[in-house]
Amino acid sequence: MVNLEWYRTFKSIYEQGTLTAAAEALFISQPGVSLHLSSLESYIGTKLFDRISKKMVPTEKGKVLYNALIDPLNMLQEVEEQFKRTTEKNIPTINIGMCFETFQFILEKYLHTFNFNIVTRFSDYKELLQNLEKGIVDIVITPQKTETKGIEHVPFSKENIVLIGSKDIDETMFKKILKQKSHVRLLEWMMNHKWYGASSDNEHFKRFWQSNFNKSPNFRQNFIVPNFNSIIRSLCLGSGLAIVPDFLCKHEVEKGNIKILWKGHKKITNQLYFAYRKNTIYKEQIDIVQEIFVKEMSLTTKSTIS
Repeated sequence: MVNLEWYRTFKSIYEQGTLTAAAEALFISQPGVSLHLSSLESYIGTKLFDRISKKMVPTEKGKVLYNALIDPLNMLQEVEEQFKRTTEKNIPTINIGMCFETFQFILEKYLHTFNFNIVTRFSDYKELLQNLEKGIVDIVITPQKTETKGIEHVPFSKENIVLIGSKDIDETMFKKILKQKSHVRLLEWMMNHKWYGASSDNEHFKRFWQSNFNKSPNFRQNFIVPNFNSIIRSLCLGSGLAIVPDFLCKHEVEKGNIKILWKGHKKITNQLYFAYRKNTIYKEQIDIVQEIFVKEMSLTTKSTIS
């Protein structure tokens, strides 16, 4: 049977693009990487990479082998992670999945207080919940609830999706237009401003538009930035509009740097859940993290934001 390390080295070369980068990723020497690759090529009897300008470019055979190996190797890595964590007795390590903005807004400032290790994972909620079921993560903070055996979903707060604007926006004029109850006039006013978005297919943006105007947005946002925190920081400096979860902009609204302009004709509210496995061995640590989220979100809802 082929040495598993040859396959792992091949995968790293394929993904990193150079022997040096692969060696660094695997924490082995570059000659060791070269030896693994040459051994694998000798065993298979075909060339797996072309060396072009110091880059390792996969051959067609190399591409076929990578596609065949990637899923099994990833599954083995998941098994390895789970096994490693079962041997941790002194200092537990808790894997937490959530969106990047939620981590920055709530959890980041508490990391130094924990007497256990934290590994944060950022991905879409569907993938995070699948990883929870597999045992790869221990906690997921999510607005989505799935009926999965053995998974507990504890509701702890809600988020409202709202229209925010920079401090230079004429709020009086906007409210006057709202009272006119004219979609045409309202859309015309909105189109006269710059728009910020977190991604070109932002779910909150589409839902807000569909809920209030009964159609999908028919324009592109002017500035697509990495995340909601980038949107909020940009609006603190410049002029424009955006649609975001209200709790993320709480601090800047209180400072007067931005404004919550509108919650919509039909308020869009997401229930937030704390999801974890019922038979978890990390209940004590999970309770600590959960208390932090409940406390922080409670402070948000008691805010003076109207």
